[in-house]
Amino acid sequence: MKNGNSVFSRFEVQKYILAKNLKRDLPASVVVFLVALPLCLGIALASGAPLFAGLITGVIGGIVVASFSGSQLSVSGPAAGLTAIVLGAIATLGSYPTFLLAVVLAGCIQIILGIVKGGTIGNYFPSSVIEGMLAAIGLTLILKQLPHALGVDSDFFGDESFAQGDSENTFSALTSAFSHFGLAAIVISGLSIVVLILWPKFKKLAVVPAPLVVVLLGVGLTFLFRGTPYALGDKHMVEIPVVSGWSEFLGLFTTPDFSQILNAKVWIVAATIAVVASLETLLSLEAVDKIDPIKRVSPTNRELIAQGTGNIVSGLVGGLPMTSVIVRSSANVNAGGRTKMSAIFHGTWLLLSLIFIPGLINMIPLACLAAILLVTGYKLTRIALFKHMYHKGWDQFVPFVVTIIAVLLTDLLKGVGVGMIFSIFYLLRTNMRNPFFYRIKEDGDKKNLRITLAEEVSFLNKAAIAVVLNKIPKETNVIIDGSNSRYIDPDVLETIFNYKHNAYTKGIIVNLVEIKKNYTVPKLNNKIIEEINSN
Repeated sequence: MKNGNSVFSRFEVQKYILAKNLKRDLPASVVVFLVALPLCLGIALASGAPLFAGLITGVIGGIVVASFSGSQLSVSGPAAGLTAIVLGAIATLGSYPTFLLAVVLAGCIQIILGIVKGGTIGNYFPSSVIEGMLAAIGLTLILKQLPHALGVDSDFFGDESFAQGDSENTFSALTSAFSHFGLAAIVISGLSIVVLILWPKFKKLAVVPAPLVVVLLGVGLTFLFRGTPYALGDKHMVEIPVVSGWSEFLGLFTTPDFSQILNAKVWIVAATIAVVASLETLLSLEAVDKIDPIKRVSPTNRELIAQGTGNIVSGLVGGLPMTSVIVRSSANVNAGGRTKMSAIFHGTWLLLSLIFIPGLINMIPLACLAAILLVTGYKLTRIALFKHMYHKGWDQFVPFVVTIIAVLLTDLLKGVGVGMIFSIFYLLRTNMRNPFFYRIKEDGDKKNLRITLAEEVSFLNKAAIAVVLNKIPKETNVIIDGSNSRYIDPDVLETIFNYKHNAYTKGIIVNLVEIKKNYTVPKLNNKIIEEINSN
């Protein structure tokens, strides 16, 4: 099919098997796998779902969603932002199979949203808010992973919200960690960070991914500390289900209860999951495109269809709802991923590790994984980014900072919502100042005022124009020039025509230049777009 609408077009297959891409995608997939593994388990635990559900969701997010997605670097899986919704939904619906039906229906809704072009809403997220969200995620990673790096693993690995399920919050958990740290975890995380920073500087050594070296180092040091007072316990290690055979593995799957298809509560939960998951996905997609070194633009509507497909499959086999996830996606970018094969490979590694090497995976200490996320967090919230946003002006810097603070103190969606409010305020402020420019000429006792309207005059400009017109002094000749305007909002036109009709009472003469009675919104030339896509 044309335009890459098939799962893999011929051109895409050729691109993905190129050695220059595979040599980047394979190492990156290992990094994403190592980051995703504990996150999948932690999110399942926090959601009140079986641990296996988190892992199978990660597998589907990697293999199924990435195959259908048009994004090259986005990685999907269970999301911390949905944990509260999932936990409440399972309790409300009364059983996990009934909840799985809601996940399947949510996927169907997402596919419909993609078909009706609902993904275009992603184009309206301001750049300052997206940058703020990325920086906030970076700071959140640092604050949340420091306790794990210190050997305090009381909360689940990957909780991105300010309030935690153990009655702690981000700051109280961090304070507590400094008084209950473990020496072994500090040594492992400290050496891991050093390796992550220095290893890539040696080109000959960089053939082996630094995170893989970190994991091997962590396993080795864990054995070294065994039998000492500083030995790590089970709670400090990755923990995935261990199955003894194929039949036991198949027994981990759960199917939806389709008998509840007419249950109104199921549809309410499905709609909630679909909307929240779609918003998180679009936000993550926009953020990943910003940090993509090649600056590719992901098709948002195709992404919603891919996510919907993934959620349908996940619900059918007992998994959790999923989204495109910024933490795993950022790790993918920072590890040098080039195409969607890194996400597909990461899903494959998750599946293979679950089937063949669960015992080996359970030897990995959380401290070395925390080190990987700490370095990723630093790259997302580097000081240079704050300087860059500051130099762009207050209308960019204020929403950027507000988004960071709001995300840190609440969660991703609420924080972005607050940032959007501030961004819209500055947008309105800018629009009110720039609907026109004017020039005043004096001819004896008579003043001549020429008001030239902007190319686009929206209803947001109505108040500014009305204020200026009402302040024009008596006995003034006024020319309102719309020759540059492609579109003038009906509310603005009504204000202008009313003013012209009543201005004589103040001795004001108003002349309108090339201002129509009505305007239509300029339409996109679909023929041009189709020609571009076909080429």
